[in-house]
Amino acid sequence: MNPITPGTAEFLLAFADDEHLMGQQHTEWIGIAPFLEEDMAFASIAQDELSHAALLYAIVADDGQGGPPDDRAIDKLAFDRTANDYRSAQIVEVACTGWAHALVRHWLYDTAEELRWTLVEDSDLEPLKDAAAHAAREERFHIRHADGLIDVLLRTPDSADRLADAVRDLLPLAMSLFDPVAEEAEAVEAGVASAPFDTMLPEWTDRVRTRFPDIDIGSVSAPELTGRTQRHGDFPALLARMNKVRGIDPTAIWSDATVRQ
Repeated sequence: MNPITPGTAEFLLAFADDEHLMGQQHTEWIGIAPFLEEDMAFASIAQDELSHAALLYAIVADDGQGGPPDDRAIDKLAFDRTANDYRSAQIVEVACTGWAHALVRHWLYDTAEELRWTLVEDSDLEPLKDAAAHAAREERFHIRHADGLIDVLLRTPDSADRLADAVRDLLPLAMSLFDPVAEEAEAVEAGVASAPFDTMLPEWTDRVRTRFPDIDIGSVSAPELTGRTQRHGDFPALLARMNKVRGIDPTAIWSDATVRQ
């Protein structure tokens, strides 16, 4: 198997960073969600996203060779890069301190993530193809969970208003998921993905419009395309929290459990 190209590595890191930070954001609702069932659901979904991140980081760390995961190398990618080296979208970096915003972000992100995995389900990069098969099963649960809870909350006017406000606030940041890294075309040319991720934006937008028909999607301003090189203002605090927990035991290996689920 040929080594992965630099463009493929950037493409995979953007995917992995999104999964990693989204999983981290979900963990911060464990114990403080509105009711016990959501504590459990967000804990389960967070574990899935962190597992996906570990699988993707492993492919980069192993240069696409599909060998046993180098846990230290995975952890280095996950935690030890500078802020400028991350390629996460701002939707996974922003702090959602209100439950409505956390739930809407969950739906917006997982709806996009499901589409993203379909682009690599037939990847020529075998470890990525295997990861996609693993992730697809879990993504169906994630979206079903978010849809079910939103269906219940939309029946109550106050809750529906809070969700609508959250959608309006988060949509521009959510669109940043489709901002491609500079070398994404190289990954597509190499057969790693079947198409650029931004080609899925119209389908994602249609799903958002169907889910929230009262929101004028057309009035939302698309974010500036930066190639995922600009971090949200909430990113430094998030990274500090991630490394604070890790710093409790510097010898621990974060990816040891997640990558072997």
